[in-house]
Amino acid sequence: MAIIITDECINCGACEPECPNNAIYEGGEEWRFSDGTGVKGEFTRLNGDKVDADEAQEPISLDYYYIVPDKCTECVGFHDEPQCAAVCPVDCCVDDPDVRESEEQLLAKKEAMHL
Repeated sequence: MAIIITDECINCGACEPECPNNAIYEGGEEWRFSDGTGVKGEFTRLNGDKVDADEAQEPISLDYYYIVPDKCTECVGFHDEPQCAAVCPVDCCVDDPDVRESEEQLLAKKEAMHL
C-alpha cells in the first residue's frame, strides 16, 4: 500500500527530503514521474493510464504536503520502514487504505522508477 499524508499535516516539510522516490510534494505544487527518478518517456500509472514522465501533473492537495501513490513504494527496497512516517512530528503519514500493494509490487515499482 502507499502512504498518505492526512489533513493534520503542519507543513513542516520534514518528510519531503526523506523520500527516496521523490513522491512527496508541497501542497499546490505540480509533480512529474521523472522528478527524482530514472523514468523517461511514457510511464504507466497504477490505473493503467499512460502518461509522459515529464508532463506536469495536477497537485493532489492544495493545502498541505502530499504523497503521489504512483511513486510511493513505502521505502521498500530502500529502508526497513517508510521514512516519511519515521520523521513526521505529528504522525500524519499513514497507510492509504485505498492503495494496497504487495511487497513484490512495491519492489517492481521501485525497479521501474530507478533504472
